[in-house]
Amino acid sequence: MTKQAVDVQQLRELDDIGLEEALRDRRQELLQLRLQRATGQLEQHRRIREVRRGIARVHTLMRARAIADMSGEPG
Repeated sequence: MTKQAVDVQQLRELDDIGLEEALRDRRQELLQLRLQRATGQLEQHRRIREVRRGIARVHTLMRARAIADMSGEPG
């Protein structure tokens, strides 16, 4: 399994509160990375893209759960 697949699997195992915490953590990390970029201290510019994609993954899982709850499907 790739690192990305492992990350997605770990996110799927979280409950709704855990997903909200993961989202908050990723948003905080993105803020810190943006501040580092603005001050010229950022060394891994690719990390910003990775964190943004992680935020999108969390949003996708949250939306999928909301749709499943509305339709009554397990999952």
